[in-house]
Amino acid sequence: MSISSTQAPAVTEGDNIRLWMYETMVKSRAFEAAIKAAYLEGKKPLFNMAKGPIPGEMHLSDGQEPCAVGVCAHLRPTDSVTATHRHHHIAIAKGVDLNAMTAEIFGKVEGLSGGRGGHMHIFDPAVNYACSGIIAQGLGPAVGAAMAAKMQGHDHVAVAFLGEGAANQGAFHESLNLAAVWNAPVVFVIEDNQWGITVEKSKSTAITRNADRAAAYGMPGVFVANNDADAVFSAAGEAIERARSGGGPSLIEIETARLEGHFMGDAEGYLPAGSKDALIAKEPISLYRQRLLKDAITDEATLKAAEERADQAVTAALAYARAGSLPPAEDALSCVFM
Repeated sequence: MSISSTQAPAVTEGDNIRLWMYETMVKSRAFEAAIKAAYLEGKKPLFNMAKGPIPGEMHLSDGQEPCAVGVCAHLRPTDSVTATHRHHHIAIAKGVDLNAMTAEIFGKVEGLSGGRGGHMHIFDPAVNYACSGIIAQGLGPAVGAAMAAKMQGHDHVAVAFLGEGAANQGAFHESLNLAAVWNAPVVFVIEDNQWGITVEKSKSTAITRNADRAAAYGMPGVFVANNDADAVFSAAGEAIERARSGGGPSLIEIETARLEGHFMGDAEGYLPAGSKDALIAKEPISLYRQRLLKDAITDEATLKAAEERADQAVTAALAYARAGSLPPAEDALSCVFM
């Protein structure tokens, strides 16, 4: 099944939901612009990943924002989400504490895990959010969270976000199989940006659409084209309501785009000539902004106010993180199983 970019949202909660999606996408993009600038401090002219206030790898999700807002618009704080190493857009859409997440990325004591997890291992139990740098790692825990809610008699759901490369991992097939066997209230969301690190999807995956794999596990599989927030909202609404009402798991595959390299510092020499320009021409946030104005959902002043709120939240989060404290050296072995 495919969802076209012209379909209206399945849930009619007024136009505020579309404004929320826009503002949240803008906040995510502004956040990553600020993180990118901070990350590059001390790493030029010769790129050295170990230097600067944010050492280590950094994976940005610019271009993939529609995947997060279209799904998370339907979720409650009691619903669980697991995500990937490229996840800031998902964390922000799920409502993870922005100040504490930023402090965690900076390795500060005030961070969600006291600065121990960094950008790829963000955990916020207040909104039931977790991510991991291990490919496909979040699928099993999402099935477990879904089953815990079901066994306790709650109508909570779980959502597992993954990249298209993770659909070739054993954990993907094991998790979908168990979710179907147990009729778990879980939704699997593939963010297909066409690239697994530097390998193009067509060179690693035997089928064109991973959504077709859902049929092997007796669950609905939906493909959402054109990186469209409204179309994602529609598909996710049906899948999440199905899970919440006892209908079992679903698989959603979203055609999206990675506007940055695999990681900060990636020279992207593997990209075909002109492909990056083609992606930028379809940048989803500006296109969504144009749609909201064209559909008379809002006006220029309202959108600018939303953009200002997003910038203010990001500015405050960066200030909070920079003002935080680095952990003392003697704390290095705390919280470690030995």
